[in-house]
Amino acid sequence: MREALNTGLIDFLKASPTPFHATASLAQRLEAAGYQRLDERDSWATVPGGRYYVTRNDSSIIAIKLGKQAPLLNGIRMVGAHTDSPCLRVKPQPELQRQGFLQLGVEVYGGALLAPWFDRDLSLAGRVTFRRDGKVESQLIDFKLPIAVIPNLAIHLNRTANEGWQINPQTELPPILAQVAGDERIDFRALLTEQLAREHDLNADVVLDYELSFYDTQDAALIGLNGDFIAGARLDNLLSCYAGLQALLAADSDETCVLVCNDHEEVGSCSACGADGPMLEQTLQRLLPEGDAYVRTIQRSLMVSADNAHGVHPNYADKHDGNHGPKLNAGPVIKVNNNQRYATNSETAGFFRHLCMAEEVPVQSFVVRSDMGCGSTIGPITASHLGVRTVDIGLPTFAMHSIRELCGSQDLAHLVKVLTAFYRSRELP
Repeated sequence: MREALNTGLIDFLKASPTPFHATASLAQRLEAAGYQRLDERDSWATVPGGRYYVTRNDSSIIAIKLGKQAPLLNGIRMVGAHTDSPCLRVKPQPELQRQGFLQLGVEVYGGALLAPWFDRDLSLAGRVTFRRDGKVESQLIDFKLPIAVIPNLAIHLNRTANEGWQINPQTELPPILAQVAGDERIDFRALLTEQLAREHDLNADVVLDYELSFYDTQDAALIGLNGDFIAGARLDNLLSCYAGLQALLAADSDETCVLVCNDHEEVGSCSACGADGPMLEQTLQRLLPEGDAYVRTIQRSLMVSADNAHGVHPNYADKHDGNHGPKLNAGPVIKVNNNQRYATNSETAGFFRHLCMAEEVPVQSFVVRSDMGCGSTIGPITASHLGVRTVDIGLPTFAMHSIRELCGSQDLAHLVKVLTAFYRSRELP
């Protein structure tokens, strides 16, 4: 099971260079398992025991397995994650031609570690909106091939490079795509028109706009002397999206189960499809009874918010509280913050720990050092919108927000096992 899950994760990461592609990949896997797509613009006719999913903005997705029993009786089992990762996004008018090179201006999305983006083989993917035969359409594209690079400046010209320097994203991050001769001018939108024809056989009249991200073309891989680790891009947080999907597909209970994977967590979640928007609440309102019964159902429900945790790094162990340093391959981590940066409380943490003990899954705890600030995730945002009890958990990771992150190769199976048990649980606290 562990090997199959790790291979599946690596394939999923390769198919998901952007939130748009991640959502499409999740939808494809759900449809293969018998889930039906619901269009938010249509009326819904759902039935007990039905399996459905809904997307918004092509970058967020909610999957619902309706129980055969009314959810009012036993509540809803929800798992939440996010589809986005820090990256470099292409600007609307990006063309830069300097010193005979074609470059593209980029904007940093989220809290990215910038140094690892240098000297990587980069490709480009995302969503393109265009006009064809008088109609506006959109399509996902993925160049796949390494078409760009951000070369480092040689140490001979930057003698203080190893002493650390502040990277200027405006001047130092534009990737190089090609050399151009003399007066030659390159139209980036024309390149996108060519890619649409090449990848999808679409003859667009004009590219109107786009949301495109650079990404590392190196595939995720099992690494280490004993295969202890998985290295790859976007583990934060496609690792949790994939674990939630596998648990949902394995759940065979009569309870109502939901998997929500939101976009825009890395930039605050405040969007129509983010956790700080109305997507999940609106979806549940359409599936559940109104008024008193809706509130009673939510109060009987529980959300497991799954987002990666900071593993204790052997070179930087002092960055952790001495009693709360999660280890790779030692199981999922319950994340606690008394200032509500995480939504965990004693009841929700206790129930998750109870599930881990019952499934013989190791479990850990994380509390940030008292002299350091604490990050957050979709857990507190979802809890404050829905009023649902929530526990924030995640798998320990190194190099979070780098272009290539690292997790333990045993931990995915641990997380899938306990999330499956959560979906199957007959009673919630």
